[in-house]
Amino acid sequence: MSAYVTLKNVIKTYGTGDVRINACDGIDFEIEKGEFAFLVGTSGSGKSTFMNMLGTLDKPNSGSYYLDGIDMLSLDTDNLAKVRNEKMGFVFQGFNLISRTSALDNVCLPMIYKGLSEEERIKRGKRALEIVGLKNREDHMPNQMSGGQQQRVAIARALVNDAPLILADEPTGNLDTKTSIEVMEFFVRLNEEMGKTIVLVTHEPDIAAYCKRVVRFKNGNIISDTI
Repeated sequence: MSAYVTLKNVIKTYGTGDVRINACDGIDFEIEKGEFAFLVGTSGSGKSTFMNMLGTLDKPNSGSYYLDGIDMLSLDTDNLAKVRNEKMGFVFQGFNLISRTSALDNVCLPMIYKGLSEEERIKRGKRALEIVGLKNREDHMPNQMSGGQQQRVAIARALVNDAPLILADEPTGNLDTKTSIEVMEFFVRLNEEMGKTIVLVTHEPDIAAYCKRVVRFKNGNIISDTI
């Protein structure tokens, strides 16, 4: 059986002329459905560049990328956005919530692009907030919530379309140690209880301890992939 995500010989180069940097230098990566992988490495190691390409927020200069059998690099902008919306959920370090919008409306935002009715969007949004333990925070604005609560809203937003793949870029980077532990325990439950495939970028060694599979980046290459 083929992997759920497969990237082969992915190269991403920045710069022009004689000054060129290979941020990703011929990377091969696969992940099966239901796996949980951590991408670790120091700043400039290539992990965030790779994550951006995995999330189709950037394109490689060369190589191939298949997600659930779909050739992601052959899609036009509209079809790429559709696949991204249906199959990927994103969680970022900075939460990326709309400041003057309630938790529920932030969570419901991705569903607008699916053409669902307002009633269905609200139903799903409330369910997603309930899953992350924020049933009583639906009407709260981001500035009325703690950092951990805001990140859980962001996780609910990533879940609301029932995307099978969750991509998390430094999701604990702006959180204190206690809150980071709570958020990581929640990611573990998403993986083990809901079967979500998760790829999470971190530079924190203690955070990586939550995962069985750790993929280490250095100088644009994967130098180890341990399970």
